[in-house]
Amino acid sequence: MPGWLLVGLGGFLGSVLRYGASGVAQRLAPFGAAFPAGTLAVNALGSLLIGLLGALAESRGLFGPTARLALFIGLLGGFTTFSSFSFETLQLARAGQWLLASLNVGAQLLLGLGAVWLGWLLGRLPGLAT
Repeated sequence: MPGWLLVGLGGFLGSVLRYGASGVAQRLAPFGAAFPAGTLAVNALGSLLIGLLGALAESRGLFGPTARLALFIGLLGGFTTFSSFSFETLQLARAGQWLLASLNVGAQLLLGLGAVWLGWLLGRLPGLAT
């Protein structure tokens, strides 16, 4: 099966799981709709899973290249890209690349928030979506 198809199928499943898990976590949250607890729960769970599976892959050779595509990029990438960000930052830190790890955290946060703000502004321009 081609890699792109494995990633796509895993991404589909991960997205469906994210939708369900986020909804359940949001309904169980004591804050109601005032805080995005569903997104927080999914990001934390996805990060836990990619850490666990990454350690198993590294220490025990548990997953081959095909399974890694389907699980890491597809399933967990569809579940939450935050898990990829977290895992990549951890890998940089484990390699002693503290400056790059810190730069990754700062750049992801600043560029992500900056991009969503810019997109919001662009979306509110008169005549843009008429």
